[in-house]
Amino acid sequence: MKPKNITPRDAEVLLDVDDFIVSKTDLTGRITYANRTFMAISGYNEFQLFGIQHNLVRHPDMPRGVFRFLWDTLKSGHEFFGFVKNMTADGGYYWVFANVTIDVDAAGNPKGYYSVRRKPNPKALEQVIPLYREMLEVEQRHPASSAPDQSLKWLQQLLADRGVDYENLVLELQG
Repeated sequence: MKPKNITPRDAEVLLDVDDFIVSKTDLTGRITYANRTFMAISGYNEFQLFGIQHNLVRHPDMPRGVFRFLWDTLKSGHEFFGFVKNMTADGGYYWVFANVTIDVDAAGNPKGYYSVRRKPNPKALEQVIPLYREMLEVEQRHPASSAPDQSLKWLQQLLADRGVDYENLVLELQG
């Protein structure tokens, strides 16, 4: 069961360079596996995680447009790379560089998603955080139903103006 009313607080949990957070979900995003690193960093145990939507750890500072892009990318059959700010069970936060791929069965049919997250490049976050703030501002100016699409549209226009796509940008930033 998802905890209610966790208040975000300014307490960052820093990942070590050798920390790898791993989780698997079913096709609806419900957690089916979480490694010990995920549990230790997020502050949740397996009973609090398994069967729960992965957005349990979504921090309110994350623009919904990034997740719209994540799901659009996965639905198109491609893997997703990106920077994500997550929230711990006690309201703290941690940044990750995420790689999400489709998990397939023996016949090649999608059965869920596999995500590996690691320490982000701190220099990358210096560029990503202002972009995410702008996306959140775009989302706040639109109705909830269209906010993710509008912030994603804003980001895609910004990237087009810079002559780069999202995946190449985040991979370059991560190094």
